Amino acid sequence: MKLERVLPYVKTLLRSSVSPGDIVIDGTAGNGHDTLFLAELVGSTGHVYAFDVQQTAIDSTLLRVAKWKESVSVIHAGHESISNYVSKEISAAVFNLGYLPGANHSIITQPHTTIEAIETCLNLLKLNGLIILVVYHGHEGGAEERDVLLNYVSSLPQSFVHVLKYEFLNQQNHPPFVLVIEKMKSQR
Repeated sequence: MKLERVLPYVKTLLRSSVSPGDIVIDGTAGNGHDTLFLAELVGSTGHVYAFDVQQTAIDSTLLRVAKWKESVSVIHAGHESISNYVSKEISAAVFNLGYLPGANHSIITQPHTTIEAIETCLNLLKLNGLIILVVYHGHEGGAEERDVLLNYVSSLPQSFVHVLKYEFLNQQNHPPFVLVIEKMKSQR
């Protein structure tokens, strides 16, 4: 057995749950890497909705996904506004929580907007679909978001979703970890 690092593990999960023609969400477009990966998975018949609050991230993502412009909507808005743009069933959503690498580190994801986005995605998510959160928590404000998220996902009913936490315990300097929410059945 070979343990995958956090980001390769996320790609493995996405490959297992996203098919050509699917609709997916990148809740934190950042530099566009996940948006591009998702576009390649859904192909020309699917669609990716990518969100970010920073113009730098929007510009970077648009450049990265230029080949896929018909299959990708890059939206200059926070992930808490997903419901304003997406109404169809999704097979997956991915979030990289924290700050945009190489940008202003004081602009970070916030626990209340992240939970709002998760709840919207849960309502849109098809059965056996995944919400994947990569939690970077070694920055100012990161520990608060981590703790609020862990409390929130731990309280989700197991009859509705399964929640997985994937992390390496013996690494230094607050390594990121992955939270995966798999929808098992629709809520009442």
